[in-house]
Amino acid sequence: MMEGAWEAGRRLAATDCEALLRRIGQGDAEAFEHFYRATDRAIYAYALSLTRNHHDAQDIMMEAYLKVRSAAHLYRPGGKPMAWVFTIVKNLVRDQQRRTGREELMGDCPEGELAIPESDRSDEAMVLRQAMRVLSAEEREIVLLHAVSGLKHREIAGMLERPLSTVLSRYHRALGKLRAALLECEEV
Repeated sequence: MMEGAWEAGRRLAATDCEALLRRIGQGDAEAFEHFYRATDRAIYAYALSLTRNHHDAQDIMMEAYLKVRSAAHLYRPGGKPMAWVFTIVKNLVRDQQRRTGREELMGDCPEGELAIPESDRSDEAMVLRQAMRVLSAEEREIVLLHAVSGLKHREIAGMLERPLSTVLSRYHRALGKLRAALLECEEV
């Protein structure tokens, strides 16, 4: 049953994810590989929403997988395994920001910090740059999890432990901000 979940959209149900974490905690390398393939886009998108930097997000994502692998035996089933993983990611971002002297989690950062060259004029790059500039931290988080990871709003709500109505509201507000910002760019 889990094999089909990995192939069909790279998503895992919470019960499948918990089963994988249990197996990872027992040293099962195949379970870790499946967990990675099913969650890498969501974890990257979440890390990117927090760091606002492609390279930092990749580093955080890899550190998070190392932590998951070494601490999976400590996970206590409760129906929200991705929330547990997202907590690991958020803690790693905080640690990194303390080390580098940046104190604000999800705070503003200089425009050039996003590791997408300004010369990249693809639609995706322009939208991503604009999203990083105009959206609040929570809006970025939700939009990137939906757009980059392809997660459904209900899945995002579960992972972030927020009500579905809040996720939908923030998502629609963010889209409005993006539309307004892109229209403003077109007028210039």
